[in-house]
Amino acid sequence: MIGIFHTVSHECSRITTQRYSTSFSSAIRLLHSDIQGPIYDIYGLVRFADEIVDTFHRFDKISLLANFKKETYEAIAQGISLNPILHSFQITVNRYNIDLALVDAFFKSMEFDLDRSNYDQQGYAEYIYGSAEVVGLMCLFVFCDGDRQQYEKLKPHAQSLGSAFQKVNFLRDVKADYQQLNRVYFPGVDFNAFTPEMKEAIESDIEQDFRHAYMGIIQLPLKARFGVYLAYKYYMSLFKKIKALQPQRILEERIRIPNYHKAWVAAKAVVRTQFNML
Repeated sequence: MIGIFHTVSHECSRITTQRYSTSFSSAIRLLHSDIQGPIYDIYGLVRFADEIVDTFHRFDKISLLANFKKETYEAIAQGISLNPILHSFQITVNRYNIDLALVDAFFKSMEFDLDRSNYDQQGYAEYIYGSAEVVGLMCLFVFCDGDRQQYEKLKPHAQSLGSAFQKVNFLRDVKADYQQLNRVYFPGVDFNAFTPEMKEAIESDIEQDFRHAYMGIIQLPLKARFGVYLAYKYYMSLFKKIKALQPQRILEERIRIPNYHKAWVAAKAVVRTQFNML
């Protein structure tokens, strides 16, 4: 029965999410059960594409990404794929009528990672839009469940949240991106002479994104609000830890939040939600 295949495909996306990101998995589990599966489906697709460009160094990454992109569109058009990650993704895209322009922009940013090592301001904005903001917008299609007016109202805030997450990721992953992948995403930044002023300018930009994103989080449908708020709090916690460090420190190690601290963040988020303090 094809229902079993659907279930197995969704499970593959869920397992992928849980293995690659404990933080996002924890946040997704706090979404309403009706929308957890579709968000796993989106993350599964995003994670596999990211793996191609970031870790498959012994293989032809250009061909792998091109084939993955082609198979994604074929899955969406045909309504089926033997790749369970793509099959679950197409179910969610077709069910929620997710704009394919978002999928286009996502793959364009992934293609940038194949051959670009640095960015000007325009390229930086384009990369962040395609690699992060559109992922938030895909999720927003799920959260709004066909309410286009609500989607358009919350769209700028969802973009800000995706942008903040991605910029925090850039700071967290400087060591790997710069030293191993030879990538510098921040325009005009020289990590051979990374100053406190450079770091503070980046952090000020991120703070603006977080402030704007929060204004949208508190307007999200109840099914989605708490899970998204928790993801926001996880990233805020990571961002605060990065802010407290000297520039050299983030060039030396990947900054992490320990599990006990994540549990504390989650507990505080629960209390704030129960007392309507978001």
